[in-house]
Amino acid sequence: MAMSFSATKVLQPLPLNSTRSAEKPLLCQSLKGSSSFLGSSSHKLSLKKTFYPHQSQRRSNNAVVAVSDVVKEKKSKSKSSSSNLLITKEEGLVLYEDMVLGRAFEDMCAQMYYRGKMFGFVHLYNGQEAVSTGFIKLLKKEDSVVSTYRDHVHALSKGVPARQVMSELFGKTTGCCRGQGGSMHMFSKEHNVLGGFAFIGEGIPVATGAAFTSKYRREVLKEADCDHVTLAFFGDGTCNNGQFYECLNMAALWKLPIIFVVENNLWAIGMSHLRSTSDPEIWKKGPAFGMPGVHVDGMDVLKVREVAMEAVGRARRGEGPTLVECETYRFRGHSLADPDELRDPAEKNHYATRDPITALKKYMFENNLVNEAELKAIDKKIDELVEESVEFADASPVPARNQLLENVFADPRGFGIGPDGRYRCEDPKFTEGTAQV
Repeated sequence: MAMSFSATKVLQPLPLNSTRSAEKPLLCQSLKGSSSFLGSSSHKLSLKKTFYPHQSQRRSNNAVVAVSDVVKEKKSKSKSSSSNLLITKEEGLVLYEDMVLGRAFEDMCAQMYYRGKMFGFVHLYNGQEAVSTGFIKLLKKEDSVVSTYRDHVHALSKGVPARQVMSELFGKTTGCCRGQGGSMHMFSKEHNVLGGFAFIGEGIPVATGAAFTSKYRREVLKEADCDHVTLAFFGDGTCNNGQFYECLNMAALWKLPIIFVVENNLWAIGMSHLRSTSDPEIWKKGPAFGMPGVHVDGMDVLKVREVAMEAVGRARRGEGPTLVECETYRFRGHSLADPDELRDPAEKNHYATRDPITALKKYMFENNLVNEAELKAIDKKIDELVEESVEFADASPVPARNQLLENVFADPRGFGIGPDGRYRCEDPKFTEGTAQV
């Protein structure tokens, strides 16, 4: 049984008897028609049929995608009517700027990595921008985001300044973690970015705890204005791990204000999603735990945004968690150390034609929301911002060596406190027989 995206009703899914074809366009189609761009903030979601282009997929024929009923109403109205618009001009510009920032920032990261400015593993987000933008730009500053090792763009969408993110990648003291986190561990208390996590599944319990905090503050501490929600981002490979299932259970049991966002880019490093799980339709795991499960086209920011509106709204109203599977695709290898030789070139070319930024531009042009000059001005602004972030990071100081052990122990200096009450590092014998700190 699949649940409708409604606070009060449980609906059986509509019968779906279509056969998917690799030649079908990547459009979410209803039983009575189709719409390329779907999005609304005010109508209940219904269950619809979706077609998957991934040529090797073996999904069952009852996949669903959340689509607003308002779309059917709009079809009967004049195309020139402003009521047909799914976003305002201002909203469109915000979405476009955020996605362009994410793409330009990641492209610059690739340059800096190959120039030796960054170290360790760096995982880029190119191609998945619609997911980050579609969800995070709907949040308030007090809302929390928990990310993965692919976390740069999530931090940027949540408002962490580009210069702080770049500095962290450079390992500089001006980074959001003072250079101690690096690419996979973006954290910002100010912006409620609760961390990127290098190991899959690590962040889900943290996100569940953050959501519990919101509920506790509201219901136990009686902070009536605490309607904060938490987004937990993770990939398709994570959905085979135990933390995922345990936290779905707790979140549903306690009706926590959390949205579990699966960024299903079809590949867990070099393992196809279709080969690694018994049922590749991840959204089905939501109803199994008593929460709505929704599948959405993660290459379309307007569709993602609509689903996000519903999920965030449910969480704020105290109606519990939602599991959202966003089917997306990364345009680069798993990391910058990955030669990306395992994926079929035809598959990569296919998804390249579905660039989420290009799709949003097309929609805004077709609906006369913007002109070319306005978007070029944004492109120029973002290019300058990213260039400035590199200059800032490059000129910033590296951490002092004595910062290495900070935040390891409970005391501020991180060296431990001796029996005499003094910091151990103040004892001249502290470093005897070890490398000088």
